[in-house]
Amino acid sequence: MRPHFGRREEKIFDEKLLDLRRVVRVTAGGKRFSFRATLVIGDKKGRVAVGIAKGKDVAQAIAKAKASAEKRLVNVPIIDGTIPHEITAKYCAAKILLKPAKEGHGLVAGGPVRIVCDLAGIRNLSAKILGRTPNKLSNARATLEALKNLKPATRKQAKAEVKEAEEK
Repeated sequence: MRPHFGRREEKIFDEKLLDLRRVVRVTAGGKRFSFRATLVIGDKKGRVAVGIAKGKDVAQAIAKAKASAEKRLVNVPIIDGTIPHEITAKYCAAKILLKPAKEGHGLVAGGPVRIVCDLAGIRNLSAKILGRTPNKLSNARATLEALKNLKPATRKQAKAEVKEAEEK
């Protein structure tokens, strides 16, 4: 038996179900139903991810989506509750514009963009969905792409982020 060295550190993430759909696979024997869950997780301290998974029932799909999201976490540079600079990103048909805002402005964003930015810990931001697609998954992934491409504002902050990553 293995020695037990204390409890494993649990990852604390807030999660929000972005989309839940019943999907059908048609076979020779008939239709097979399953559920597809799209879940956004974040710690409100600069780490966020989107996970997608299918399962026979809703609970299984959500659990698998959470596990999928935990593998794809993105670190977001946040300065005084906002992003360091304006950025535009595209994913499939979705196009997103994110602009930094002053303290007290609030999170001015709609739909999936608001959920992703909120779970990332961004408190002040103006965002606009420029693409015409109403697809929540594409808009969430475009937002994640934008947050992934952000550059840290200063060298000092970049060094602090590298040091923080090494400590983990």
